[in-house]
Amino acid sequence: MRTLLITGISGAGKTSALRFLEDMGAFCVDNLPPMMVYDFMQTCAKGSARISLLALAVDIRSGEFFDARAVRKVIQEVQTFGMQIETIFFEASDDVVVTRYKETRRDHPLAGPNVSLLEAIAAEREVLQPLRETANYVLDTTTLRPRALQQLLLGIISQASETAQMRVEVLSFGFKRGIPREGDLVFDVRFLPNPFYIEDIRFTTGLEEGVATYVMDNAITREFMHKLLDMVRFLLPHYREEGKHRLVIGVGCTGGAHRSVAIAEALGAALRQDGLQVDVNHRDIELEKAHWRTL
Repeated sequence: MRTLLITGISGAGKTSALRFLEDMGAFCVDNLPPMMVYDFMQTCAKGSARISLLALAVDIRSGEFFDARAVRKVIQEVQTFGMQIETIFFEASDDVVVTRYKETRRDHPLAGPNVSLLEAIAAEREVLQPLRETANYVLDTTTLRPRALQQLLLGIISQASETAQMRVEVLSFGFKRGIPREGDLVFDVRFLPNPFYIEDIRFTTGLEEGVATYVMDNAITREFMHKLLDMVRFLLPHYREEGKHRLVIGVGCTGGAHRSVAIAEALGAALRQDGLQVDVNHRDIELEKAHWRTL
């Protein structure tokens, strides 16, 4: 029996995920108190219903029964007894979570007379951080449509996750829009020559040959990439030993469209050659292109 532990930020889409998983044949339980996870899994495994996929939503709604570090300990204990359990952590930007609460007119579990919605969201993020750090999958639903979320979940449940390796996400960004909250490792590449000051390639991105060549065909860049890959390759097995299943590597430049994009693409390609599962995403590239149109 395979068990998916569904957790994450309130308003990030856990309820929708449970509906999709139920449609996919999972036996779903919402808002299960954490201390009941192991016993419930044992009950389902021994029952006559032959449940092959179990989805349990465990989150801040449990109130005083919820403790993220205790949940993480439960997960470790379950795995010690040879039972298969994976964590899917749902998150979304503050603005989107606020909008969703306004649309549903529901109260956040941590909101109250003296606690604003934004304060409640911030407190919840802090409480849940231990679970996010060791989650097998982190799904950011900020821009996800229901169909896209459904496809992501379908991809997750179709994986033979007992042998699944660590997933790496390389994320380019612009420092002028802030450091990504989800970054486990963050590298600043603003020391590299900036293509923005080269007229012919100023308004093209690191995804295009001109900028990529300008950034990568440089002795300093080559030395940096050598040292960066050496460090990442050293760190990955140690993160795995600590129970981490997903590593987010942030690469930042000023705007997030030139140097960081080219370096992120090169880093992702190199790690894929090592046989790793790597996603490369560019947080600010479209925002920067929109900014260029105003210049």
